[in-house]
Amino acid sequence: MKKVIGYIILSGIIFSSCNNNEKEARARLDNARKMYEANEFFAAKNEIDSVRVLYPKEFNVLKEGINLMRLVEKKEAERTLAYCDSLMPIRLTEIEALRKDFVFEKDSVYEEIGTYIWKQQTIERNINRCYIRCGVNEKGEMYLASVYYGNTPINHTSIKLSTPSGLFAETATIPYDGGVNYRFKDEGAVTEVVTYKGEAGLDAINLIFNNTKERIKVEYTGGKPYIIYIADADKKALVATYNLGTVLSDINHMTTEMNKAQGRLEYLEKKLNTNETK
Repeated sequence: MKKVIGYIILSGIIFSSCNNNEKEARARLDNARKMYEANEFFAAKNEIDSVRVLYPKEFNVLKEGINLMRLVEKKEAERTLAYCDSLMPIRLTEIEALRKDFVFEKDSVYEEIGTYIWKQQTIERNINRCYIRCGVNEKGEMYLASVYYGNTPINHTSIKLSTPSGLFAETATIPYDGGVNYRFKDEGAVTEVVTYKGEAGLDAINLIFNNTKERIKVEYTGGKPYIIYIADADKKALVATYNLGTVLSDINHMTTEMNKAQGRLEYLEKKLNTNETK
């Protein structure tokens, strides 16, 4: 008799515990639903995740949680699309205004992505001089290049920039490879061009962009010492290229996010319409 009574008590405790777990799980889910309705998507997702972690055996509540999570993610995707749709026309208008001062260069045979060059910095307009040039591709990725022209080679692999106020920056070292660091002779004169892409030239780009009113010294390093000072026209070219790159980067990022959001939205709508739990 005692065993029967004990079993009944134990069963009651287990039932009560399970019932409490379901109530607690559903309370959290209800809270998550309120957050979703208030457009507090990050908080709602955290609350739904807490139900998964704390109440892994409450299958009915978990199933509802999966559906609610999809609704949250659907709203997030719709918000992303709405934001990008409103901002994209503004950025496209800015691009039209900015790129009128650039030349677009692209080798259709060898290049998938074209590059914008400030009109005054095209190669044909800058033969036989030492200078710092720049460009930006269609994705908004900017590069810096150090050009040397002289009677004897200096074999440089990097540059160091400095201002009278004590600011300085250096590029990464780019070893000679005949590509991003190449050299050639023409009628006895030597031309060297070293290109710094991405992080390799970022510090130097930022120093020029933020200090256009200062006299910026450029030391060609890695070989024989050589010094120039950046011309005002080349500073102007860099600022314009930087601004164009910022907008191009925004457009590229928004396009990527829009494609991801659209794909996610289609997937979620399919799951919600079929009420799948996986």
